[in-house]
Amino acid sequence: MIELKKKRPLVIAGPCSAETREQTLETVRRLAATGRVDMIRAGIWKPRTRPGTFEGVGVRGLAWLDEARKETGLPVAVEVASGKHVENALEFGVDVLWIGARTTVNPFSVQDIADALRGVKIPVMVKNPMNPDIDLWHGAVQRLQTVGIEQVALIHRGFSTFGASSYRNDPMWHIPIEMHRRLPELPMICDPSHITGKRAYVAEVAQKAADMGFDGLIIESHVCPDEAWSDAAQQLTPEALALMLDAIRWRNEDTDNVEFKQALDQLRGQIDHLDAELLAVLARRMSVAEKIGMIKRENNVTILQTNRWGEILDKVKRQSQMLDLSEDFLIKILDAIHVESINRQNRVMNEGK
Repeated sequence: MIELKKKRPLVIAGPCSAETREQTLETVRRLAATGRVDMIRAGIWKPRTRPGTFEGVGVRGLAWLDEARKETGLPVAVEVASGKHVENALEFGVDVLWIGARTTVNPFSVQDIADALRGVKIPVMVKNPMNPDIDLWHGAVQRLQTVGIEQVALIHRGFSTFGASSYRNDPMWHIPIEMHRRLPELPMICDPSHITGKRAYVAEVAQKAADMGFDGLIIESHVCPDEAWSDAAQQLTPEALALMLDAIRWRNEDTDNVEFKQALDQLRGQIDHLDAELLAVLARRMSVAEKIGMIKRENNVTILQTNRWGEILDKVKRQSQMLDLSEDFLIKILDAIHVESINRQNRVMNEGK
């Protein structure tokens, strides 16, 4: 049985979809020839947003992957979305399963998969749900562990959000960081293909994952990316993938360098001191917000003052460059402070009701 923790970084690659026998075999052969891939991935069943689009070749694609595995010696991973998919995959000896984002979001579907895996010794990777709900992600892991799955890994593929973005899915890095804090023993693998949606950005997200201590990558690769039947814009040729992997610098988890540890401890002490100052300032700010709420209550004035909020945002935007802080970062902080201020004022204005 494959051991997901045995190699770091673990590199999983292959086409978004197994389209034809020829395309599947050629992609796997060329990936194997690079010597940079540890496992093959390919979509067999494709959950699509709209009916009538390519939804995968189904079971016959498992035979193609089995043939590719026997020829190259590379283990195979496929996505499953139901107990029936699990049965089909196990019949063909698939080495690793993964649960996709559209499935993780549904506890009934995850439980159906878990029930089909009861008593089976096979590694299972779990992608984050499409929406930024960490408890759904954590819950999916727990359902698998409850039925005896010993090897579980996490896949971070970003989250669906409303609005324009350079990425297909917002990474929201704080969520996988929190998942790693909750489940530090589980490998965390990054899926830069689905985060970015564009091959031009895959390398930068992959490097960021490496910088943050992720354990591996799962990346889509196709012999003719522009002709792919699904997700054409985000796939790389096997050769382009190999060049990208060569350029990634993987960081050590720790070092025995005494000078490093001493310098780090000193700087962390400064961070702790500054954090304490920031929290104290925030507490004083909220105290002022409560006083504002009292004045508004006495004068029967609404909490939300749109013009005032606009003035604050404009001022901070002007200051962002001078402070060497990104505008996006400052706005996110202000939004959180603004929401808490509104909550405080609302509580003050409705005391005694």
